[in-house]
Amino acid sequence: MRIESRTTSLSWIPSEAVKGVARGAFTAGVSHYDDPPPDVIKDFDGLRAADGFRFANQLTGWAEFGDDGALLDCGAGGGLLMGSTTVRLGPLGATFAAVVMPELRGEPERGDGWVRFTQTVGGRTGVPLPRRIPGRPLIRLQAPFVWSTLTLTLHADGRAVPMLAGASPFPRHWVYDGEDRLCLKAGVADWQAWSGQDSWRHTPWGDEDSPVLVTAAETALERELSTLIMRGGRRPAVRELAAGEVLIRQGDPGRSLFLLLDGLVAVEVDGSGLAELGPGAVVGERAVLEGGLRTSTLTAVTPVRVAEAAAETVDTAALRALAAGHRREEGRAECG
Repeated sequence: MRIESRTTSLSWIPSEAVKGVARGAFTAGVSHYDDPPPDVIKDFDGLRAADGFRFANQLTGWAEFGDDGALLDCGAGGGLLMGSTTVRLGPLGATFAAVVMPELRGEPERGDGWVRFTQTVGGRTGVPLPRRIPGRPLIRLQAPFVWSTLTLTLHADGRAVPMLAGASPFPRHWVYDGEDRLCLKAGVADWQAWSGQDSWRHTPWGDEDSPVLVTAAETALERELSTLIMRGGRRPAVRELAAGEVLIRQGDPGRSLFLLLDGLVAVEVDGSGLAELGPGAVVGERAVLEGGLRTSTLTAVTPVRVAEAAAETVDTAALRALAAGHRREEGRAECG
């Protein structure tokens, strides 16, 4: 039996993610934030031509299994697609080519009825980025390196399981499955940790990768609601929480909705942990629908950025659908 599949990660810069002095370049329009990539990649070349992502990691794999599930042969391919960067000053613009690092793809890992491929790709933009680093020379002009490490596990029963095994702390990384559907997300995009990168030695081309917090992709409804919250008539308030801070507490009054922009929050009901939610999750709807009291406690597991919007931003029917979905999803009940 022959199994073929692929996985793709798209990396992009979400709104409000850049901190410090560099944020001014984005505010002034010299550089730009990115729109979220689509839920389903229908035209990869068109998305690339439209500057729809900063870089992509594409990993393909195939495997031949015998009738007894034994691996007979396998192979992998793919690589890096990294765009150029355009800097604009008024009507003028300059385009800088990226610096691409060698692809890292080791020997496939084999097991009983499965094979796993691993691939790391990345590089850095050619645009100078003055930044402080922990050691000498204290200031670097070159941008830090970005990367993602994907794995693709093929099983003799036909399953293909993608995973984001590692990634640079910045930008945001989204992962798509063999049907080009969004399935996983990196939970944190940490500009400050990334901009402090002092050497290529602290990357996969040196002596380390970076572990990454991975969350499941949110529902299609939540993605629709996030657009309403961020781009509706009334701009939401964006708040930042440190790890350990409480976003909402069970039993407290409240009628606002929350869109998690970055980081992870833990959900508890009556002191029992239910789940951890990542970027794109919309919560708070049950208090709006059921009497104005919060039905769960949400606590930041990592540093968190969250957009708070009035309940009137979203119509009641959509809120009811969101609440019903939260009840159905294992571990996501009572989010509000």
